[in-house]
Formats: sequence, C-alpha cells, structure tokens
Amino acid sequence: MNITDLLGAVMQSGMSPSSGNRMKNALGGGGGLLESLTGMLGGQSQQGGGLGSILSQTLGGGSGSGGLGGILGNVLNDAGNAVGGKQNLALGGLGALAGALLGGGGKSLGGALGGGVMALLGTMAYQALKGAGSQEPEVPLGLVEPQTEAERQALEQNSAIVLKAMINAAKADGQIDQGEVKRIVGKLQETGMGQEAQQYVMNEMQKPIDTPALVAAVKGQPALAAQVYAASLLAIEVDTPAEKQYLDQLSVGLGLQSEVTQRIKDMVGLRA
Repeated sequence: MNITDLLGAVMQSGMSPSSGNRMKNALGGGGGLLESLTGMLGGQSQQGGGLGSILSQTLGGGSGSGGLGGILGNVLNDAGNAVGGKQNLALGGLGALAGALLGGGGKSLGGALGGGVMALLGTMAYQALKGAGSQEPEVPLGLVEPQTEAERQALEQNSAIVLKAMINAAKADGQIDQGEVKRIVGKLQETGMGQEAQQYVMNEMQKPIDTPALVAAVKGQPALAAQVYAASLLAIEVDTPAEKQYLDQLSVGLGLQSEVTQRIKDMVGLRA
C-alpha cells in the first residue's frame, strides 16, 4: 500500500466541503494558476505529466509569465534556487493537482494527486516559514522530488503523518459518524483503492482523537509541522468552537508562531 497514493485518493473523496476551494486558493485562486491553466490547456491531456510540463514552462518565464506570477511563482522560484533549480521541484505533482481541481481528475490521478497534495503543502509551509525566523527555511520534502530510496520512504512517512493529521482534525467536534466513514470509503473504492487501503482509513477514522501522538511525530521538524497544520485546515470547515479550539491547541503543540499559522490561513482563504 502506497500512503501517498492513498492521501491523494482521500483528498479526491473530499474530507470537507471546502477542501477543494481552499486548495484552489492556495494555488492562486481563479486569477492565478487555475485561470492560467484553463487558458493554456486547450485540447491537451489533463494528466500530471502534461500539466507539469505547462507549469514548468510557465514558471520558467519568471514571476510575470502567463498570469502565474505573484506569491506562488516567487515562492517556487526561491525554492528552486535553494535546491539547485526548479527541475528538482515536484512541479508535475502540482500540475496534476491543478488538473484535478479544474475537473480533469479521475481514477488514474490518485498517485499523482497525492504527490501534488504534498507538493502544495510543502509550498505553503515554505512560504509561511519564510521570514518567520532568522534562518532560511528548508525546502520541504514533497515540494522537492525525492532522489533516493531513503527520501522516498521519508516522503511516505510524512504522507502518513499528514493523512493522520487530517483524520484527527475531523474528530475535533466528536467522532466521525458512520455515514461519513462509509461515504469516504465508498469514494476510495471508486478511485481504485484496494481493501488494505480502505481498511487503513476506516481504522484511523474509528480511533479516538490523539493529538499528543501527532505532535510527537512532528517534533523538531518545523516544515512538517507547518504542513500538518495546513493539511488540518483542508480537512475541516472550522465553523464550530470545538474545531477552532482544536486548531489553536494544535498550533501550540506544534510550536508554530501565530504569524506562521495566520499566513497559512490566509493562503487557503480562511478568515475564521
């Protein structure tokens, strides 16, 4: 079972009614990446490779190219410079995610979509942490393509933590009801996830909330902490006192500065 693939399938299932819109906001909203891709796609394939190629070409033109400028383009340029060039970034994953949000996602996008989610969370973490300390933040794995087997395994571990964070957040105002469990597992079946993956998600949903274990898994990793917080915002509506309190407690446990969490909220368009 590939956890990154499973993460993509869970995101396709829709953890929260606002998940898709929040990811669009983080990608630049209607006036940014999505609008550019809509105009550029035409009859081209909406698979990750095609979109990744378009995204790479667009970013190659700098911050003023194709409407893709602004914060996203600048952040990816900075991250690319930090890791020896944008060719080392997971642009294909971001392209696949953008394609899915544009309505082109299907069963075959599960794995690419999972990589795109981790790349988006990595972009958000890098952007949120820049300027928040005296040192330049590391470029998170996920936004950087893994180059070795050890890095691939590390990305899988990070994906597992992110997935658990999203499910944990969904329990903030009580246990996930059985109807919701069945809906998400049913969506996993539609996207081609096997029995092992379905059972894994079901087991995680039925466990009691355990924020201390989640915080412990992230300890000493500020970039991953920011990714976990961002993923939590994608998983819930944040429209109840219990959910707001959960996010406040989570940010404290993760050791994130208030300016970092506010930047992440701004990226997804959350004003709560």
